[in-house]
Amino acid sequence: MRRQLGEFFESMQGQQNLAWADNAIKLAVEMTVAAVNRANVQGTVEQQAEQIRQVMVTVFPEAVALVREARSGLK
Repeated sequence: MRRQLGEFFESMQGQQNLAWADNAIKLAVEMTVAAVNRANVQGTVEQQAEQIRQVMVTVFPEAVALVREARSGLK
């Protein structure tokens, strides 16, 4: 019974880690989309592309860190 209980708790921990990873990835995507949506892009197509790139330079490292942390929790 102890073995089964231990296996059950281990399984629950794995599911909790997976849920946390999914939430972290979802947050990273939402954070990136929100930042891009808040950008007040103006000018030519090239200028707008550069403005979006600047938003991504700021937000992307944080999003990557969230995903990296989530993935490390699954190992």
